Amino acid sequence: MQPAARVQSAIELLDLIITAAGENGAAADVIIAKWFRDRRYAGSKDRRAVRDLVYRAIRSFGAPPVSGRAAILGLNDLNELFDDSPHGPVAPSSNEPRAIPSLVPEWLTLKISEVEHAALLERAPLDVRVNTLKSNRENIMALLNGAIPIAGTSAGLRLPENTPLAATPELNGLVEVQDAGSQFIAIGCQAKPGQTIVDLCAGAGGKTLALAADMQATGKLIACDTDRGRLSRLLPRAQQAGAQNIEIRLLNPKRETDALSDLKQAADLVLIDAPCSGTGTWRRNPELRWRLTPQRLDQVTALQKHVLNLGAALVRPGGAMVYAVCSLLNQEGRDQIEVFLKQNSGWTIGELHIDAGRPHGDGILLTPRHDNTDGFFMARLEKL
Repeated sequence: MQPAARVQSAIELLDLIITAAGENGAAADVIIAKWFRDRRYAGSKDRRAVRDLVYRAIRSFGAPPVSGRAAILGLNDLNELFDDSPHGPVAPSSNEPRAIPSLVPEWLTLKISEVEHAALLERAPLDVRVNTLKSNRENIMALLNGAIPIAGTSAGLRLPENTPLAATPELNGLVEVQDAGSQFIAIGCQAKPGQTIVDLCAGAGGKTLALAADMQATGKLIACDTDRGRLSRLLPRAQQAGAQNIEIRLLNPKRETDALSDLKQAADLVLIDAPCSGTGTWRRNPELRWRLTPQRLDQVTALQKHVLNLGAALVRPGGAMVYAVCSLLNQEGRDQIEVFLKQNSGWTIGELHIDAGRPHGDGILLTPRHDNTDGFFMARLEKL
């Protein structure tokens, strides 16, 4: 493909991604993969160049551009490739719209500290958690050149950017790709062998597996979610990791209490890694800026209140609930805990014992700029 053809391909992909973002459709990486499956003629260098250009555009604009052409024209250094060539984009008109670069959607600029804006769009590091059920950090470091321990963790490693984990099958079951921020959430849970623990919003189970390792695969660990597809990926991972104490429960939205009735006031710990805006993960998923709207934010904050109340009903007296969101927005983190404590007596704030982050309200806030992790708010609530 000629450079102009690569630009046209990026424009077509961006049009699809912009539409999907507005309709809450497929993610950018899914769209890109399908697009190239249908175009086998594109070589590996072409695919890489087009993908890089697409993500450069996504990272450059806080709000979704009106079109793929507007996005590429807004980058300003590719205008000469709009040359009317057979497979390239047509020349732009003088009054054609051009996207204006920005880091954060305008409606969020005051909700996220300005000092964090640039760091939210930097490249995220490659972090892994060593599965202590099968190995230890020292042994894994001997297998991975350039791996360094993540301070404040006993099982976390930060790897060089291009470490070929997928090409190292001997590590299957020994390490899990997991951002340091997620590892700190598991540490804050203070899970112990023999406990009864509920991971209420488990997803594909990254934190569930970390909890299983801290429990030494003993006790009872119940992983719950309403997403059948994501939850179905957990059991094979658990078997490979040697985490035999995990039970899976698929929850029916609005009827979750039916599936959790036997756990009422029975859990030593409930982890709520709540659905959220994902503002703390823009380094990995910059297109999330194009998907988030004030209406969608209202929807997730309402859901967060719902799962907080669900989780609270499961905690035994003397037990604890850890609430976390991968968000830097106060209304999803600090404010949720403040409201919960006002509306629910018999709870107090507990210590997370995490060597990272900064105090924020009744919890801790980790940010890309301060901690070089994904952005997370977390708090530990203890039932009297």
